[in-house]
Amino acid sequence: MDRCSRAALVCAAAALWSGCERGSEKTAAPVPSVVVAPVEQRDVTVAEEWVGTTTGNVNAQIYPKIQGYLLKQNYANGAAVKAGEVLFQIDPRQAQAAYNHAKADLAEARARLLKTQQDVTRYTPLAKEGAVSQKELDDAVQAQAAAQASVEAAKAAQDNAQLNLDWTKVNSPIDGVAGIANSQVGDLVSPQTLLTEVSQLDPIKVSIQVSEVDYLRLVKRKEQQPAGQIALTLILADGSIYPEKGRFDAAGLGVAPTTGTIQAQVLFPNPGNLLRPGQFGKVRADTEQLKGALVIPQRAVSEMQGIKQVAVVGPDDKVAIKKVVLGPTVGTDVVVGEGLQAGERVIVEGLQKVRNGITVKAETTTSQAPAAKPGS
Repeated sequence: MDRCSRAALVCAAAALWSGCERGSEKTAAPVPSVVVAPVEQRDVTVAEEWVGTTTGNVNAQIYPKIQGYLLKQNYANGAAVKAGEVLFQIDPRQAQAAYNHAKADLAEARARLLKTQQDVTRYTPLAKEGAVSQKELDDAVQAQAAAQASVEAAKAAQDNAQLNLDWTKVNSPIDGVAGIANSQVGDLVSPQTLLTEVSQLDPIKVSIQVSEVDYLRLVKRKEQQPAGQIALTLILADGSIYPEKGRFDAAGLGVAPTTGTIQAQVLFPNPGNLLRPGQFGKVRADTEQLKGALVIPQRAVSEMQGIKQVAVVGPDDKVAIKKVVLGPTVGTDVVVGEGLQAGERVIVEGLQKVRNGITVKAETTTSQAPAAKPGS
């Protein structure tokens, strides 16, 4: 091989080596950057929420006791009313006529009774003297007893007529808010006609369904409170927090076998009647206090075939995938029961970039959002 051939071969080898070095530089994977958060140890309060429906504390359906034409509606639809307040006036003329007739019958019966009493008074000494027969006296006594019975029957009829006359005025049985009337002036109403409804709204009642486990937690939590009551929060449909705190009023008789829940009733003060029956909301209660719990952000947890995992960055910046057992959630965080220790760093951003054993560039979150309460 001549000198020129050897020189060409050396140049080709040098170029090939330089190309291999550049190729290796291109294939070297960059170190991925991730964001980590520390495993915190702190006392946390576990809260539970249940969907509820508002209803009046006392609800009264207003039906007339008699039949008649509706003459007047005495309240404004949706207005607050007092117990005994007249809501509707039914035409009283027929009831008034019946009362007047019953009153006259009673007066007539009393007149007959007076006549029979006078007969007995007059016949008694005459019978002793033989001026009248004993039969005449006995007849007079029997007539007096019959007249007394007639007076009592007439008095009962008058009382019944008085009731019918009173019932031409339809009153509210409770303090509360009256609904929109279902009948208008001029309608013929009867005892089957629902005129309106009145609900006692302060306090207002919220019905919820509580699981058996939550019920047991609430009972234990209630026993731990000095006053024996748990302050409850109501979250309205628009997400706002109702300013008044509620309290448990009653629990149902037993657990429903189909749902495994217990019906419970919660009372909330309702000044101004802001809340109305039929509204939906969420009732929140602090059910448990966990001392020194380990807490991590929920976004640090991934699931693989039903197994909860987190990616932990060690002191050497290498990733270790660990299986964890989780507890209750607390806002945006979750309690860790097993698998982690306080102070360890878990990846919260960049989980898709890592795998077990690789080295990462870890950056700690500069600001961590405060743990929000459920539903806030």
